[in-house]
Amino acid sequence: MTRHIEMLDALFKHATEGIVVVDKSGTIVMLNPKATELFGYPNTELTGKKIETLIPQRFNHNHVQYRDKYLEEPRARGMGHLMDLYARRHDGSEFPVEVSLSPFKTSEGEFVVSFVIDITERKKQENRIIEANLEIQKLNAELEERVSLRTKELATAIKKVEQSQEEVIRALKKERELNNMKSQFVTIASHEFRTPLATILSSASLIGRYPKTEDEDKRQKHVLRIKSAVTNLTEILNDFLSIGKLEEGRVHSVPVLMDLPEFCKNLIEEIKGLCKESQQIQFGYDGASEVWLDKQLLRNVIFNLLSNAIKYSPEGKFIFFRVNTGAAMVHIEIEDQGIGIPTADQAHVFERFFRAHNAGTAQGTGLGLNIVQNYIDLMGGKVTFSSEVTKGTTFLITLPNHQPAPAGND
Repeated sequence: MTRHIEMLDALFKHATEGIVVVDKSGTIVMLNPKATELFGYPNTELTGKKIETLIPQRFNHNHVQYRDKYLEEPRARGMGHLMDLYARRHDGSEFPVEVSLSPFKTSEGEFVVSFVIDITERKKQENRIIEANLEIQKLNAELEERVSLRTKELATAIKKVEQSQEEVIRALKKERELNNMKSQFVTIASHEFRTPLATILSSASLIGRYPKTEDEDKRQKHVLRIKSAVTNLTEILNDFLSIGKLEEGRVHSVPVLMDLPEFCKNLIEEIKGLCKESQQIQFGYDGASEVWLDKQLLRNVIFNLLSNAIKYSPEGKFIFFRVNTGAAMVHIEIEDQGIGIPTADQAHVFERFFRAHNAGTAQGTGLGLNIVQNYIDLMGGKVTFSSEVTKGTTFLITLPNHQPAPAGND
């Protein structure tokens, strides 16, 4: 019997949830260390106080009625799943909670034990997911509006008697392409957002189960999963936004004088966090440091190609990033030791929404290389590649290195 009592006492003291016991009058008679930690009170200060001490003042009056009604017919129940519940700390601050109630009897009378969980982090993650969903809805609405606009333009064009049959056929073809793009967008967005959003929700829920200091490794593992999923969502949104800007002709190349080696090193530092176990980026540079290029477009191109090299290469492989500058041209080479691109797919890699057949479950929208080619075209450059399945892929970029011509005077 003594052993059982010791085990129950240990469970009470070391539980990861706050435990508060009240008597039939609503007076706190016992609470565990986790509860005192959650509410910020000294060890014994809460004992003897009413449970309303832990309830925000604006809810106190109603809570007394709910509590008295519950104590008339107590039963096990959960609270907070379908409503927002808040608790009050010693300093007056509030935090969201989930609460489970269980009544029990002893020789000393009737009691209710409450199990309290702080769900602050879960609420933050839920809000982030809601924001991501709103962004998806916004993108879809914009695409719907653009398709509707093109449809109206087509209807107007058909009404013009002088319009040639060839013009009508071209307009119909363009309309079909827009509708196909919408269908592909919805399909890809639904698929690509589902996995990272599920990862974020799962990891956010699991983090709350590791409150102890010795659980830091487990917490960090889930934090890293959340960060990775958010990065994936950001990349997908950036791809869709880039395509929209390109379609609207709002992207232009504006070369500026830049320190290219420093630019590349900073970019490598930024992307290193995406590398798999033991992957390394080997950087080589030859030629003059200062060149004339559009920094933002160049960043997007290199970031996209390096992230692809990381994504489609196994752990422990090298990724080679080489730059050679001359007076007139800048040559950039990015080589990986990854899965390679099948020969049959190589003619289509720069097409919008295209993904190679051996891409497997790796996340992607099929927009990245299309955006890369568009940006390089805007900079007046050229991109080519060579690839062999299971051996790797090498992308070669050639860009003009020149100061933009001064604007003419009227």
